[in-house]
Amino acid sequence: MASERITLTVPGPDGDREVGLSSPNRVLWPELGITKHELAEYVITVGSPFLGANGDRPVSLERFPEGVDGERFYSKNPPKGAPSFVEAQTVTYNSGRRHPQLIVTEIATAVWAVQMNTIVFHPWASLAANTDNPVELRIDLDPQPGTDFADAAAVAPALRDVLAEAGLTAFVKTSGNRGIHVFCPIEPEWEFLDVRHAVIAAGREFERRLPDKVTMNWWKEERGERIFIDFNQANRDRTMAGAYSPRALPGATVSTPLSWDELAGADPAAFTVRSVPQRLADVGDPWADLQAKPGRIDTLLEWWQRDLDAGLGELPFPPDFPKMPGEPPRVQPSRINPENWPKPD
Repeated sequence: MASERITLTVPGPDGDREVGLSSPNRVLWPELGITKHELAEYVITVGSPFLGANGDRPVSLERFPEGVDGERFYSKNPPKGAPSFVEAQTVTYNSGRRHPQLIVTEIATAVWAVQMNTIVFHPWASLAANTDNPVELRIDLDPQPGTDFADAAAVAPALRDVLAEAGLTAFVKTSGNRGIHVFCPIEPEWEFLDVRHAVIAAGREFERRLPDKVTMNWWKEERGERIFIDFNQANRDRTMAGAYSPRALPGATVSTPLSWDELAGADPAAFTVRSVPQRLADVGDPWADLQAKPGRIDTLLEWWQRDLDAGLGELPFPPDFPKMPGEPPRVQPSRINPENWPKPD
């Protein structure tokens, strides 16, 4: 028996498109009964701000054929047979390999991705026109055990102040889970490694001001009950859930842009596939002007050099990255052989 199939009318830049949706009544979020059809309608409803945040850039799709309680996998390349409006751009990965990656140029592409059982959209920090140079400096504030969203929200304004001192304007959103994402629009003049160094410089300055509240320690055993400043999210091909992207969590939460005035009293569980469209209708998109006045990272790179001159070097990269120049050993501190520890003078 053939599966049920419907056709959705999706507004596009040159008129409406018809996008097919198979198994529209498949339940993706069992606790709430949210179906594939409802997710597709959500994507259409939030289409303009979704495209503003995620469009015209490489995107990885996190797909769930059986819903959020089932298996997941990631796809980056448009499969054979994808509609003609699904575009791709060749990108370079950290290994040096080059391959076409999906680009969302219109909301019909996002609806097609839902048809392919996508729930979470993971956009790069760079645009299709120049995938090597980010247009955003991104910092992930990740609560560690013993801390939560409220703790991250309490310290995030201090990070905004650090970034402002460096000449950058910070925008904030929920991660859709417990964390907070801080984005600064930047001129695309620097490659990913330079932007990573700018993030590390900002994070170190942030940590100096709130050492009991935040940490740059890559190894979990050293973080304690603090907010981790995840500098490695600034690397090439490292992505966060995009603004207005759903998350694969029981409550169907959405990674939601906020104004800074909203942050302290925000409840990330309140921003969901069902509530965000009305929120947009009521208050608009806090990120509507995200790219209006991109800044520069010159000052942060001066801070990076200052810290290098003071003896602070590169920080560890993720384990799947090639060994990077100046990087310390990728060894968990508690596993380092004491025989190799420096001897006292």
